[in-house]
Amino acid sequence: MLPDLLEEFEFRTSRSSGPGGQNVNKVNSRVELRFNIAGSMLLSDTQKAILLSKLAPRLTADGFLAVVCQQDRSQLRNRQTATAKIYHILEAALKPVRKRKPTAPTMASIERRLERKHYVAEKKTNREKINYKSDI
Repeated sequence: MLPDLLEEFEFRTSRSSGPGGQNVNKVNSRVELRFNIAGSMLLSDTQKAILLSKLAPRLTADGFLAVVCQQDRSQLRNRQTATAKIYHILEAALKPVRKRKPTAPTMASIERRLERKHYVAEKKTNREKINYKSDI
């Protein structure tokens, strides 16, 4: 469904705050993957329109979809994880939404609802004050 977008991805690395001990202070293991949806040459215009509308809250001010990964000590594994994450996000956004089929309520559910209504109504009538003077 999606073409190979690796050549359009921008990778940035920086020092991670995750696991790694002293290694954290020396190695850039945090990976930020950025993808410009509007500027992509591999996506069709319809795919771009769908992605831009569905992923609008996740886009940066300059129109990039950004994913950050710093789970692992290794920059390579973080890069692979970030790539997998962004593909998952893009595929989920491009997946067509199934239309809901309206269904009628079953007889049993209707009866349960009416029984609950009757129970609540009876509970409220039992809360009413009793007027003893009207009996005389």
